Amino acid sequence: MELGIYTFGDVSDGDDAATTLRNVLERVRLAEEVGLDYVGLGEHHRAEYAISSPATVISAALAQTSRIRVGSAVTVLSTEDPVRVYQQFATMDAFSGGRAELLAGRGSFIESYPLFGADLEDYDELYDEKIQLLLALDDAGAHDESITWSGRFRPALRDAVVLPRPADVTGRGRHLNLALATGGNPQSSVRAAVLGLPINYAIIGGRPSQFAPLASLYRREFRARAAFPTATPAVTLSGFGFVGADARSAREAFYPYWHRSMSAIARERGFAAPNKITFEATAAPDGAYAVGSAQEVADKVVRTHGAVGHTRQIFQMDVAGMPQVEQLRAIERLGTEVKPLVDAALAAA
Repeated sequence: MELGIYTFGDVSDGDDAATTLRNVLERVRLAEEVGLDYVGLGEHHRAEYAISSPATVISAALAQTSRIRVGSAVTVLSTEDPVRVYQQFATMDAFSGGRAELLAGRGSFIESYPLFGADLEDYDELYDEKIQLLLALDDAGAHDESITWSGRFRPALRDAVVLPRPADVTGRGRHLNLALATGGNPQSSVRAAVLGLPINYAIIGGRPSQFAPLASLYRREFRARAAFPTATPAVTLSGFGFVGADARSAREAFYPYWHRSMSAIARERGFAAPNKITFEATAAPDGAYAVGSAQEVADKVVRTHGAVGHTRQIFQMDVAGMPQVEQLRAIERLGTEVKPLVDAALAAA
């Protein structure tokens, strides 16, 4: 089981974007030092987040590490140019020895649509066309071929040679490390399966076990219909998490920042206001949030693995800009305490 963290660069009180970005890179370095497997760097275009250009920050993170895998969480492909995205990630993949990962998704906010001249009326069509173009670029690159393509939302390509090509340094062929992100609808699970790609389920609330049927659907369709018969299905789960010295201190530390973030989203979207009862219920043993002691978080990962069968779990710890010192302690505990407990439990199963 791979464990890691992800962030959108939530800006802490009193900090600016520059300080936040330096803090993010410090957390990446620590994640590698304590033995974690992955860091995801997401994309938002709002004042409360410092990362609007994930490829830039991923590149910096890869340059200062040597082992850990670093990817986007997510790249909002609907408002990006797939040609440029392919070039960025092929470049990072080459200089990092195959450690760059591209997680493509629609995103949870809509600011990028007007910013880059996209129409929300084309929400589904934009993503469909751009993921197909990205996959066509990946296939052409893997075979050293040019590409001819046309669509609605981008100028046509005619015998275009898109460089650089990814290097085959990990035995996967000359393909990008590409996966699809979803909030959990069946259509996205089937799409990832048919394309032969890994999938990431973002668990925002409820119970992780609710994703077991989706993961089963994904694996079943993958084995029956995947475009790449030699590929292996892989499931990542992402959601809120925080590791404290004990359950009480973990929840007391995390709750105010969670409440601030969820309250802002509730006001903006007309949702019911969050409260302590909701938080405690979702942080309970069968809930979505992995907030507690090292043993509690490890137990939740193992229990969730038994239900969903995932191979990677990543946690957002910096919600609403939790102070850097507290995040560093939690990352250290995740690597030095939680991961050994998870590894031992799964080895004994």
